[in-house]
Amino acid sequence: MNWADSAPLTLGVEEELMILDAETLELAPRVQTFLGTEGFKTELFATMLELYTPVCRTPDEAGEALRRLRATAADVAEANGLRVAASGSHPISDPETQEIVDEPRYREFVEYAGVSARRQGVHGLHVHVGMPDLSTCLRVMEGALPWLPAVLAVSANSPYLSGRATGHMSNRAEVLAQLPRHGPPPVDWEGAVERMVSLGIVSDSNALWWDVRPSPRFGTLEFRIADQPTELERSVAIVALLQSLCERLLDQADGRPAERTLYEEARWAAAHYGPRARLPHPNGDRLVGVAELVAELHWPFDGDRCEGDRQLELGLEAVCADLVERTVR
Repeated sequence: MNWADSAPLTLGVEEELMILDAETLELAPRVQTFLGTEGFKTELFATMLELYTPVCRTPDEAGEALRRLRATAADVAEANGLRVAASGSHPISDPETQEIVDEPRYREFVEYAGVSARRQGVHGLHVHVGMPDLSTCLRVMEGALPWLPAVLAVSANSPYLSGRATGHMSNRAEVLAQLPRHGPPPVDWEGAVERMVSLGIVSDSNALWWDVRPSPRFGTLEFRIADQPTELERSVAIVALLQSLCERLLDQADGRPAERTLYEEARWAAAHYGPRARLPHPNGDRLVGVAELVAELHWPFDGDRCEGDRQLELGLEAVCADLVERTVR
């Protein structure tokens, strides 16, 4: 499998923003309004705008790139009777009724997955971290996997869906689980990809939607677990968290497969309880609070609260306006 040249620990970041009508703050299928600008591209729904940074060396550099992209998107939106907002889900609009972008890959996906595809109106922060080769990438991936439920817990930012509180702090995690090829990647990642391609299930590894995955065309390990943060500072903190974890694991990870059963249990607990979840410690010997895991890796997070808590405290009447304000301030 070809592996693109990539300097270790370099960064590429993708954010998924919602496009809203300026008056109602409901989702608006107007992504074409934003295209043609460097750093903007489509996603499955015409109500979604993906921002992507160039290759960056540091989290702060990635943060400045995202700040510029968010500001440009906000300017384009305002000039066209729209707004942009960042969150793991839109609190009110029904994702199943939203317009699909008219591109072959999206039409084929909806034809294949049907209602499961149409439910995917959720938004995530994707972080690429440069790896020197595939074998190193797979070794780091196994070492990182047990820590990812804690990342989900502190990023949880999708408690509402279609106008109701779902009972989960990250409803996005549950929505993604309705697709095949979700959750943890297989232990034999390379073999699984080769078999799926040879059987015609997928065309390449980009159609595999696991929480973390090698990305050979970029030469990176791509983390897909986090809900989309509203505040830019939280996006930058998650980027810093993941780069620091990879730096540590480049030296320490021994390549032993992570426990998938524990991961699935921890993923559910993190999605349901957010930062109040109790999760298996990565060494597998005890359950611990998210705050303890955060402190152990010196991550810059308040271990007791997430942005989903703020959404629930504000309630449905005020939450959309708050998301708009905090996305672009």
